[in-house]
Amino acid sequence: MTAGDLASTFRRMRWSRDDISARLARPAVQPGARDTHVLALPAGARVMLAAVLVPLIPREDDIHVLLTQRTAHMKDHPSQISFPGGRVEGGDQDRIETALREAEEEIGLERKHVMVLGSLPDYDMPSGFRISPVIGWIEPPFTLKLDPVEVESAFEVPLSFLVDPANHQYRQYEFNGRERDYLAMPYQGRYIWGATAGMLQRLSQQLDMGTP
Repeated sequence: MTAGDLASTFRRMRWSRDDISARLARPAVQPGARDTHVLALPAGARVMLAAVLVPLIPREDDIHVLLTQRTAHMKDHPSQISFPGGRVEGGDQDRIETALREAEEEIGLERKHVMVLGSLPDYDMPSGFRISPVIGWIEPPFTLKLDPVEVESAFEVPLSFLVDPANHQYRQYEFNGRERDYLAMPYQGRYIWGATAGMLQRLSQQLDMGTP
């Protein structure tokens, strides 16, 4: 099954949370030769552990992914598209706890609505963050209460759009005098890019696995 076939499959049929959980439990897919935006922090680097929640919402037409847009006045990554999440704090039992806590704090999503299906491999960032993407299944109805300091808005994107490689754009930008590769997935005026797009691509690859 190609990634394009996978996108068509999502449009034709409804995958269950058990289907997705089973694929997340399989051995992790390694980045391909073209995925030069994926990096690994070098040995000895200062690593800051973090986690994000990747919320999957079953809707009538498709499974949707919930994303947020950060407020413009934020010091770090203003106005960027992201998942609810943040760095590990001392009281967190593990990084699943970090993801659930941050989702409650940022968008008011109560953890009782979230069924954790699994996690993707850690995603390293040049800034030193090592992010654990936690995949959660959220059955409607639920309510959100956005933190106005951190979150400008929340919106949903069909998973079939995000797993379609035709919507994965490989680009470059200059940072501190160096060219860096990144991935982008523009959607209806929203510019999904960087680590958020990279983690969504990892999810797409893990759900495909080259087998039915």
